[in-house]
Formats: sequence, structure tokens, C-alpha cells
Amino acid sequence: MILLAVGSYGLKVVGVTTFGSLLERKFRTWVSLLPTVLFAALIAVMTFENAGELVVDARIAGVAVGAFAAWRKAPLFVVIASAMLATSVLRFVTS
Repeated sequence: MILLAVGSYGLKVVGVTTFGSLLERKFRTWVSLLPTVLFAALIAVMTFENAGELVVDARIAGVAVGAFAAWRKAPLFVVIASAMLATSVLRFVTS
């Protein structure tokens, strides 16, 4: 993840130099995907990690339900609300 952040910043710095236009044509697709990859990595870390350890709990169900709702092209409010509802119901049932 740190490597992606450094690479993203490095590409921004290179973009203001004379090499920017040359590299932009060559790596345009890759650069456009960086924010998506970084956001997915952030979601994965927040879902599966707690205090440096792997955690399997209700958050996984919430992310799965939210991902399914997003895949079905539900409105953002529905995606977030369904993920929250799935997580809270599972936590209530298992506690």
C-alpha cells in the first residue's frame, strides 16, 4: 500500500516535468485506476484488521452485502444502509 502511495505521488511529480506528456499517454489507464485500488485496499484493511491481527466478524457480512448492493447498482444510500443493517443484525444475533 505504501508502494502504491509513493508511486502515485511520484507520478504526480513527474507529471509537472517535461516527461509528463510522454508518460501520460503510456500510463493513462494505470494512473486512472490508482484511486480505486487504494480505496479497495483501505476497505480491506478496515474490514479484516484490528490491532494488527486478522479479524473475522460481522464487518465482513456488511461489506459483502454492501458490495452486492453496489453490484446491483443500488443508490449509494441503499448500499450504505444495507451494509449497516447487515452488520448490526449479525452483531445483535451473535452477542
